[in-house]
Amino acid sequence: MNMDQLNHAFHWMKSQRRTLLLTLSLFLFSSRLMAAESVEALAQHEASGLFGFLFTYIAHNPFVFLFLSIAIGYPLGKVTIKGINLGSTAGTLVVGVGIALTAFSVYGLHIDAPGLVSDIFLMMFMYAIGMKVGPQFFSGLARGGIDFVVIGLIVVFSNFIIVFFGAKLLDLAPGYAAGIISGSYTVTAVMGVAQSAINSGAVKAPSGMTLDQISANIAAGYAISYILSSVFIILLIKYLPAMFGIDPVKAGKDAEADFGAGGDTEALPSTNGFSNLGILPLDIRAYRVDHQELVGQGVEALFHRYPHAAILKVVRGNEVFDASENPQLQLGDVIGIRGDYHVLIEGGESTVGVEVDEPRARNVDIEVADIHLGKSAYTGKTIEEMSKEVGFGIYMKAVFRQGHQLPMLPQTVVEVGDVIRVAGSDWCVKQAAKKLNSNPIVESTLTETFYLALSLLIGYVCGHLSVTLGGIPFALGTSAGCMLTGIVFSFLRTRNPAFGGPMSEGARSFLQDIGLSLFVAVLAATVGPKILASFQGIVVIKIAGLGLVAALLPPLLAWIYGLYFRKMNPAILAGACAGGRNSTPAMKGAQDECQSDMPAVGYPVPYALTSMIVLVLGYLTMVLY
Repeated sequence: MNMDQLNHAFHWMKSQRRTLLLTLSLFLFSSRLMAAESVEALAQHEASGLFGFLFTYIAHNPFVFLFLSIAIGYPLGKVTIKGINLGSTAGTLVVGVGIALTAFSVYGLHIDAPGLVSDIFLMMFMYAIGMKVGPQFFSGLARGGIDFVVIGLIVVFSNFIIVFFGAKLLDLAPGYAAGIISGSYTVTAVMGVAQSAINSGAVKAPSGMTLDQISANIAAGYAISYILSSVFIILLIKYLPAMFGIDPVKAGKDAEADFGAGGDTEALPSTNGFSNLGILPLDIRAYRVDHQELVGQGVEALFHRYPHAAILKVVRGNEVFDASENPQLQLGDVIGIRGDYHVLIEGGESTVGVEVDEPRARNVDIEVADIHLGKSAYTGKTIEEMSKEVGFGIYMKAVFRQGHQLPMLPQTVVEVGDVIRVAGSDWCVKQAAKKLNSNPIVESTLTETFYLALSLLIGYVCGHLSVTLGGIPFALGTSAGCMLTGIVFSFLRTRNPAFGGPMSEGARSFLQDIGLSLFVAVLAATVGPKILASFQGIVVIKIAGLGLVAALLPPLLAWIYGLYFRKMNPAILAGACAGGRNSTPAMKGAQDECQSDMPAVGYPVPYALTSMIVLVLGYLTMVLY
């Protein structure tokens, strides 16, 4: 991108900002006119007509309000304008506030959503987040080095400093600062811990304010700063290399060359995608037994003679035998052999017989499983030795030790506690796991409820504990406590996949999605009627300005540190800055500009680190402001 194009982009951004602020101002002005009439006068009006009936019904049935907010908010959040959308959570918040505000302003109705629903689903959401970022957090710290950690710390703490002291300087009322941190960081969960600080009694309302008004300020600060931050962080990260005179495409190619020799390509144990089969150097082919020397030989005996090829099926007329029965071969049998491509191509017909088209011999389902190596006779042996002794019908894809992938070499030695990833038929995998004194772990749709409840219990208790310093009660917060237990549990599962029972990615993703959406919907019901009072005077402009500075300046500082002080590759540095700002769309924008996937290398560690720290800072903002 040249400077003319860059100037054009910034002029476009500036014009869009004015349009957005003008639209928002008109909306607030009209809304305040509606709210000017006293509630007592509104209450005298009969809620008549179709809409009156609907809003009365919603007010008396808060669960209808919750699900209606989500049902409308989700598709609204997916509406994309010039590549930008609200997202499901912000969409739900906007719809919920709109319904609650209309019910109160027009019909004088309050929607009392159950707070217990908010607490339960927020804790589930935080646990699901912990389960997602835990493996990235610990393994990424070791793999990514100190630079990624420092970048994350620069972004998250400079955001906190800018918002906290900026809100003081601009004389913003309590609640706004936490909302602006949540919105400028585009981490909606910060609203959750900020609200939990109110609910726990750690926050006291100043004279002339109520706790409900502070909650409304949180939502107001979030709503304005979130929209602006979501748009402008993508543009900033995407064009950072060009702004500093760097060719992003070249940077992407240089990063690919530097990282090209890496073999750490498998997902960590018990993380999403660990059971992906991928492309294996194996095939299953069918051959007719034509060589007399194979007659009378058992399947297992032949494997020890030919360890690079295993017979999985034997077809004899109308009968089909599994290799688990160890059948003896007869002349004319058709056998399904799974082995290396070059072995099957070079030695199949010369060793066995003519290759034939027999689907029954090749009908073998292949699965991928992780096996946690227990104490057995095979510990201390090399991959090559294990393959010959326990590798019947399986392919060893990867080996992990303490959450790190080891080089998959014939001389690699396995030890107790290692996790071995294998691909093979179900009975072959189970047979190998039994010999290794373990059980195979495969991805499934099941979720172990006991460990989920145990983790939430531990997280709640730890987060509920409070320490008073200088007369101010400090507590981690129940929601942050649940996230930490999720991080710990997921970290331990990468060491031992059997720990914590199965938790499918679908279940984890659902908890994350629905948990935050229901929390936001309850919050909207609470703050909707009071949110107009948060927009008095020029407070909108203050929030917008402070939110934009807090969203854009911290990643810019991190960029300068990485580029000039650490001489980092710009493509990877852009991804790290996006991770520090918790913006996946920004990382994708950097990938598009670099024409490379390498920005993703720098993303996980700052993302996982700041996901946890920003919640603590949001809580502290509420307590200390």
